[in-house]
Amino acid sequence: MITVSYNFPLPTCQCGAMLGNGISGINIWGAGNTLNITVGSGNLWDHRGGMPWRPDQNFPAIRKALEAKDMDAIYKMFAADKCGTVRRPSLIPVGRVVITLPDGALLLRYEQELATGQVKVFYSLNGTEKMMEFYGDMSMADALAGKGLDDSMTVAVYSAYELTGKANYRWLLSDNPCMKDHGFEPPVEFAKAGTLGFTQAMPNDPSYSLICRKFDNGTFTLSFKRGLEVAPEALEVNSFDAIAAASIKFFTEYWQDVPTIKHLDDELDLIYYHGLFKYGIMTNPAGCPAGLQGPWIEDDRLPPWQGDYHFNINVQMCHLPGLKSGRFANLKGFFDMVLSWKEKLRYNAKCFVGLDNGYMLPHAVDDRAVCMGGFWTGTIDHACSAWVAGMMFDYCEYSGDMDYLKNEVYDFMQGVIRVYRAMMDKDADGKLCLPVTTSPEYRDTGANAWGKNASFQLAACRQLAKNILRAGEMLGVEADPVSTEINENLPLYSVQSHRTSVWEKDRDVIALWEGLALEESHRHHSHLAGLCPFEIIDPFAPETAELVAASIEQWTILGMGLWTGWCVPWASQILSRCCNGGAATAMLKIWHDCFTNVGGGSLHDGRYKGISFFAQIRGEVMQMDGGMGAITAIQDQFMHVYDREIRVFYGIEQHIRNVSFKDMYAPGGMRVSGNVDDFGKVTVTVRAVRDAQLRLKVRRSEPFSAALKAGESVTLILKDGKLIRQ
Repeated sequence: MITVSYNFPLPTCQCGAMLGNGISGINIWGAGNTLNITVGSGNLWDHRGGMPWRPDQNFPAIRKALEAKDMDAIYKMFAADKCGTVRRPSLIPVGRVVITLPDGALLLRYEQELATGQVKVFYSLNGTEKMMEFYGDMSMADALAGKGLDDSMTVAVYSAYELTGKANYRWLLSDNPCMKDHGFEPPVEFAKAGTLGFTQAMPNDPSYSLICRKFDNGTFTLSFKRGLEVAPEALEVNSFDAIAAASIKFFTEYWQDVPTIKHLDDELDLIYYHGLFKYGIMTNPAGCPAGLQGPWIEDDRLPPWQGDYHFNINVQMCHLPGLKSGRFANLKGFFDMVLSWKEKLRYNAKCFVGLDNGYMLPHAVDDRAVCMGGFWTGTIDHACSAWVAGMMFDYCEYSGDMDYLKNEVYDFMQGVIRVYRAMMDKDADGKLCLPVTTSPEYRDTGANAWGKNASFQLAACRQLAKNILRAGEMLGVEADPVSTEINENLPLYSVQSHRTSVWEKDRDVIALWEGLALEESHRHHSHLAGLCPFEIIDPFAPETAELVAASIEQWTILGMGLWTGWCVPWASQILSRCCNGGAATAMLKIWHDCFTNVGGGSLHDGRYKGISFFAQIRGEVMQMDGGMGAITAIQDQFMHVYDREIRVFYGIEQHIRNVSFKDMYAPGGMRVSGNVDDFGKVTVTVRAVRDAQLRLKVRRSEPFSAALKAGESVTLILKDGKLIRQ
């Protein structure tokens, strides 16, 4: 297993070594003789503000206002409810522990053992290298245990209230960065019997405490607690050894069954394994579902975009690695959270389209499904609901959890597509259409930020209809009539005739919506969503090959100038599906070089100017979606799925040798392994976990099909474009 190492200085908290347990997030960072430990939380919500759905936010009224270009009515309709100085719910930062080493000490590097979660921090003092040791507490009792304190060091605890009060930089992504201006009172600090810390009252939610307990043997613990009911010094905490043992046990079990890869490039192996380590912490089943930053909330400002749940791609990217890596328990908590909102989502659908049996999920919410408000194009983006419903179905198909499909997911999928159907008209030819649609964040919230039949919405809806019909077959129930109608009568995408400056003639491309081809570089590749994440368009089918080729070419010509971090792995996924492995790999290397910080942290904005406009203009913005998307993109290079057909090595160039993957999960109850040896021989093995129907291609080979019984394996060799059974 890989050991990750980065050198100090690590100048910001999001550069540091990452530990935690799914609720508490730990960043270990610093410079010189100052070691900082930032503690964040993934469920510390200030629930004030937001926008409960209202009856006036209904589709007919929205459509009427948009067609009349009455944007005052639209903005009024989607305004958030202000609570004092607060417009939106937000995650709240916790605080920081500062360990000051002796004068003359110098932090050197940290090493993180992914197999156990151990972090070693090395520093020099008087010509001697010394070490401190840290573990996140995976038992959930505390947050962190450290070892290596001595009398020459000082320890101080700072509250986020104090740290955010010192913020003096430009910040554009939250209402304000300062807790005082957010309506918080100063915390109560304590220092007694080796116990340091504070308790912070919250305006409308339970208080929280950060507690540092120091012990005579040079160890210490950090605890993050809500509504503490005992004196901090009386709080029972685990020993360093107990916390270390819990971490070792957790990660030993976690890695036991994770699919392995060997890429040609060690950099991509690092992205994969370090990313899956963070994924295991962030989506720990005992924790809380991950939002934009997981539990790693910075301590000196309120988080960008409130650290919320963005459902127009970001939260999906945060959780997607769990499918092919088989971390099904890590995924299920996310789905359980969404399904726990059913009553609220049903009410949203009632207000929006008048349905009693629909579900509608806005694009940005807190942990209670309260909409952030203000962004009307996102709020009516029903692909948010469809995408999550599709992921739920994928979870059931990958894991075989048919009870979950029957009792929870099938109803949710049907409720989501009923809302889509209620938004539809029939054209003169009798075909269905979506008259008012948006493409994520395209043209922001302007009067022209919508159109008919946005390709993103068509792809999401058609994918959902296909999944509902599949689910009905799996459950042995009658075909859903709404999904059948949509599958037969709704287009797959919109097309626009277009000419670039380097084309000699007009060519058809996939449009944003009817009448609009992509005009400029944009971070959401949403018009191409039929390729990825939705399995609607086959780039090699005779009826779509030229359209896809022209669309990819136009997208390439417009370039990366307005891209952000998370969309670069998405681009890699699209290119893998087009069997362009060289470009898919290059995108991942660009992401790692340009959209991670000096400690490997996943960035929203670029690290360097010159690649993207979004670089060094808003401070450091860490989001987990890019890092998790990079894992999924690497998985897709080795194996992805189109319409239940497993496609292997589409994202690995044919001249590449000595690459492999082992036991990657595939839908339908299969695990797939593949190898390209030193001589270019390609071997693929598929093992059925349960009775399965295999359909397989390798690098655009002729397809191979077979029915497999549970426990049965088949090994295939690629020769002259054909798969030969061994």
